Amino acid sequence: MEDNKYTFENPEFKDTYRHTTSHILAQAVKRLYPEVKLAIGPAIENGFYYDFDAPFAITPEILEKIEAEMRKICKEKIKLERFELPREEAIKFMEEREEPYKVELINDLPEDAVISFYKQGDFTDLCAGPHLDSTGRVKGNAIKLTSCTGAYWRGDSNRKMLQRVYGTCFQKKDELDAYLARIEEAKKRDHRKLGKELGLFMLTEEGPGFPFFLPKGMVLKNTLIDYWREVHKRYGYVEVSTPMILNRGLWETSGHWFHYKDNMYTTLIDGEDYAIKPMNCPGGMLVYKSEPHSYRDLPLRVGELGVVHRHELSGALHGLFRVRCFTQDDAHIFMTWDQMKDEIKGTVKLFDEVYSLFGLPYEIELSTMPEDHMGDEADWEFAQNTLKEAITEMGKSYVINEGDGAFYGPKLDFHLEDSLGRTWQCGTIQLDMQLPERFELEYVGADGEKHRPVMIHRVVFGSIERFIGVITEHFAGAFPTWLAPVQVKVMPITDRAADYAKSVAELLNEHDIRVETDLRNEKIGYKIREAQGQKIPYMLIVGDKEAENGTVSVRTRAGGDEGAVALDDFIAKITEEIASRAR
Repeated sequence: MEDNKYTFENPEFKDTYRHTTSHILAQAVKRLYPEVKLAIGPAIENGFYYDFDAPFAITPEILEKIEAEMRKICKEKIKLERFELPREEAIKFMEEREEPYKVELINDLPEDAVISFYKQGDFTDLCAGPHLDSTGRVKGNAIKLTSCTGAYWRGDSNRKMLQRVYGTCFQKKDELDAYLARIEEAKKRDHRKLGKELGLFMLTEEGPGFPFFLPKGMVLKNTLIDYWREVHKRYGYVEVSTPMILNRGLWETSGHWFHYKDNMYTTLIDGEDYAIKPMNCPGGMLVYKSEPHSYRDLPLRVGELGVVHRHELSGALHGLFRVRCFTQDDAHIFMTWDQMKDEIKGTVKLFDEVYSLFGLPYEIELSTMPEDHMGDEADWEFAQNTLKEAITEMGKSYVINEGDGAFYGPKLDFHLEDSLGRTWQCGTIQLDMQLPERFELEYVGADGEKHRPVMIHRVVFGSIERFIGVITEHFAGAFPTWLAPVQVKVMPITDRAADYAKSVAELLNEHDIRVETDLRNEKIGYKIREAQGQKIPYMLIVGDKEAENGTVSVRTRAGGDEGAVALDDFIAKITEEIASRAR
């Protein structure tokens, strides 16, 4: 780490560098617009921001002026000097500078807090630090202010709306340029944009957070579900479906009524409290309890594609990534303690198969016992060690996320990496020693006595909706042929070839190939461009010659013109491609 101490490979240095840049931003704003009041300006994952109370709108043109001033400040190589003041002097110091937000922050600090400031030339800010020693350490040509949005002071919707200026910075300009290029590519891949263009789903004002899937989106969704069912059948799962609405007593037993009620939609039925399920687990417990079990029945792997509803805050909603209604590809594995390691391995193997199919490498994170855990610490230690041993024996590496397990058990989270290098947390394997206890689940052991099973909660996709969002951006809407809502578009060159185009489409349809025809009286070049815009894997162009010879002229989404082939040969080729789920 010593060689990388002063590079972005060191997270602490990166945060210090970007925090210093946020102070340069604030200094630039105060130089240009002295009437603006300062709030806060931290480093964040991809850069930094600063919140301002300005009597005017901070426009893109103003951002350019601020950015230019920031570059000047970097060239000035101003030293940053830290100093401390007693509380009363600190308050007076900020009152004299007419900075009310800083005064409020000081007043809210604990009595014994050290109140520190950082001075850089004509600018001083309340800050705990740390910072670089000079503004000259920041490369002015590698700074970019990216946007300005509204943000309530201290996140409170009852407080004043401030203007939050976002920016990013790097140690070299080529690193900034590469980052901005990735951002532009990500905008092109935005699943909300592509979802609309490709006719996959829609979001309406009548149902914020409740997505509507359109015909092509339903093809994509059902194709994923068909694959999910196929792979789970091979891995020995059975499938159930539990009710959408269940009574308060169930949610009290599970603990959700007391700990999760603010995120649940509730209703009254016959004068009794009911809730729409925010998760499938409690219903799954009732399924297990519906009949007696022997140790010979275990492990019991039970899957459910359950539609769940959660009351997310409106500001948190984001396309398919954060919704209020989604299909969770749940499964619950009921097992004995000594079956735990093998079941973890089997689940990781299933995950590996699924993610590999989509070309999504992953990293595993092990979250351990939190302070507010339930249950015996010896059981926690056994469960955590079993998780570690299982993935280590499979040749997998992992990182520890200390103290971030669920209150009922440790877990493995799978962070997928897409084609742009972004990570998405989708799959999870959670051990649960508490829900079987709450629901008094039992099995009869080989000794004839009743025992308590342990269980695994696990999801592969996380939610079908979110996973669709992830792979839409991963593939930029150009889904592999097996997933594509429309796999082939047939286009006649002339009206004379229209009947042949129809017969080609009928034959493809008989072979379960998803096909559309474009019989419009348009130029073939226009039809091809439109089909490419719809990201359809194959385009078949037919005219008099193809009709006479029983052939099709093939164009692919990526490779262009592939020439004429016999229709039977094309069907054989695409059928194999679909069956093998090739990427």
